[in-house]
Parts: sequence; structure tokens; C-alpha cells
Amino acid sequence: QNDSAKEAKETKKSKKADKKTDALVAEKEKLEKELADTKDSYMRVLAEYDNFRKRSQREKESAYNDSKASTLALLLPVIDNFDRAIDNKTDDIEAYRKGIEMTYNQLKDILSKADVVPFGEVGEEFNPEIHNAVMTAENPDLPENTISAVFEKGYKMGDRVLRFASVQITQ
Repeated sequence: QNDSAKEAKETKKSKKADKKTDALVAEKEKLEKELADTKDSYMRVLAEYDNFRKRSQREKESAYNDSKASTLALLLPVIDNFDRAIDNKTDDIEAYRKGIEMTYNQLKDILSKADVVPFGEVGEEFNPEIHNAVMTAENPDLPENTISAVFEKGYKMGDRVLRFASVQITQ
């Protein structure tokens, strides 16, 4: 009888252990499924981010190329006018000069529409952030640190300097 009680006790313990094992196995499977789901979700987010990054890069390149193409398309009529000026075989210098001035004004209008403005005029105060002083000279008619000659105008688009003005300043 003692053996039978021991056996029943061990069977009870074994069943409890089996239940614990089954619970642990079920918990393990649940955690593995959660891990797999989380990993799958992570991989999807990673793929979405990679696609977003690539799409953004393509859109950026496309916007740059579209902007460049539209700007260059605005310059084509200027090229056409220069071609006509080159092909013009007139001896009338004044008519030729007027044609060049019209073409120059056409180019200035295109730059103006693109918000490009020239700067660097005689009499302006020298600003090292937008001017490049290539020479100095004495000029009693102008105050010190003033532009006394312009060798190349500078150009800005908004706050962005496209080209610094090359100038001579007074000492």
C-alpha cells in the first residue's frame, strides 16, 4: 500500500510537472510568435523606410533636374538672339548695338524673374561677406572701406550669394 501511495504521489507530481512544462512550452511558443511578429513588423518598417529614402532621393533629383531644365529653357531665346546677332551681316553698328542691348535686357529680365539680383556698385560700403576686395586705392572723394571700382558684379538669389562681387576699395 505504501508503494501504491508513493506511486500515486509521484504520478500527481509528474502531472503537476507536466502541467508546468506544458504551460512553459505554451509560454515559450507564445513568446516565439510575438518575437517573430515583432521581427516581421521591424523588417516591414525597415523596408518602408528604405523605400521612403529611395523615393525621396528620386524626387529630390527629379525636382533638381526639372528646375534646371526650366531655367535653361528660359535661356534658350537668349541663345537664339545671339545666334541671330552673329548671323547678322549688317554694317549698321547702331542697329547691332541695339540688338545686343535688347538681348542683354532679355537676359536681365530672366534673372530678375528667378529672383537673381546684382550687387556691388561704386559707393557701396565694402562687406566681406558678399564682396571680394582684389585691390585697394586711395580716393579722397569716398570714405574709407567704400567700393571705388567694380571689376565683376556680384549676384544673389535671396540670401544666397551666387557670385561674390570683385571690387576695389578705398583705404
